[in-house]
Amino acid sequence: MRVGVLGAGQLGQMLALAGRSLGVDFRFLAPDAGSPASNLAEQVVADYENTAALEHFAEGLDVVTYEFESVPVSSVEFLAERIPVYPPPRALETAQDRLYEKQFFRKLGIPTPDFAAVGFITELRDVLTRIGAPAVLKTRRLGYDGKGQYVLRNASEIEKAWVHVGGVPLILEKFVDFSRELSIIAVRSIEGDFRFYPLVENHHSEGILRLSVAPAPSVSEALQSRAEDYARRIMNELDYVGVLAVELFQRGDELLANEMAPRVHNSGHWTIEGASTSQFENHLRAITGMPLGNTDPTGAAGMLNVIGTIPDLARIQHHPDAYVHMYGKQPAPRRKLGHVTVLAADMQGVRNSVADLGRLLSKSSR
Repeated sequence: MRVGVLGAGQLGQMLALAGRSLGVDFRFLAPDAGSPASNLAEQVVADYENTAALEHFAEGLDVVTYEFESVPVSSVEFLAERIPVYPPPRALETAQDRLYEKQFFRKLGIPTPDFAAVGFITELRDVLTRIGAPAVLKTRRLGYDGKGQYVLRNASEIEKAWVHVGGVPLILEKFVDFSRELSIIAVRSIEGDFRFYPLVENHHSEGILRLSVAPAPSVSEALQSRAEDYARRIMNELDYVGVLAVELFQRGDELLANEMAPRVHNSGHWTIEGASTSQFENHLRAITGMPLGNTDPTGAAGMLNVIGTIPDLARIQHHPDAYVHMYGKQPAPRRKLGHVTVLAADMQGVRNSVADLGRLLSKSSR
């Protein structure tokens, strides 16, 4: 099988590494030469909307996928007229607009925070009065790792928030007083078979994921089942193929959907060492028509992102339970440069290792 991937970042890199044992070959398309995946397979260096490049890219491929959700939908539709593309363009289109995404969740009976579209600052005043503060003002499109959003604590901050993110279509969401952030990683095959990984507990700082632990502690069978049901509804409605991540807020026994990512996801990186089949391998299995792999965890796992600067890798690598993945990216503030996964027999062992490694990574987390 020959798989084409739109984007050539670290997710593409990890897809290519997972594909080696499956006998899958790759071709990537991305505008920047020397992207992380480029040292593992051919890269077509071109803009995503370059139709001639897309034609060339598609030649000889069996299937196309994408590794981030900012790819133009028009480019994915262009390719889908010529070759199978998974996940389908509609999934990408839904995930790219936070308003459409929330409306989509509500249509499927999946609870979300209260929300409303905002187009003008006068409209923002009215919507904030209706929804109530605190609330989060977000750009409907783009924005990730905390970018493109502003937390409104009260009406006096409206002008400041508008200067920060205004001028584009926006959505205002009620701030959720959640107990923790979770995510469910699911995969659906071409035949409609499902597999689910255990819920993951995620810890963010400055809008960036810093730590994921899996399986999330103190998860009841009912909570896991509810998260799986939400993911199943989404994937069935979209006739989805591949890996999907759904980010959730837990509030008591309630789960509220925050966002979905139609791709392999940062909170699933622990599966490379911590599950019988990684999210990357299962994504490839799904889109190429292979049987899906076992998603059971092999123990307890923690995943720490390496952000901003490169730490003392030699010291980290000497930790007996640490697995280091560096992406070959140049250091820059807030940039994800790699991740470290730790495995243990139980969650206390993970906590101990995370505490040790957190101190070594502290200089890289700014």
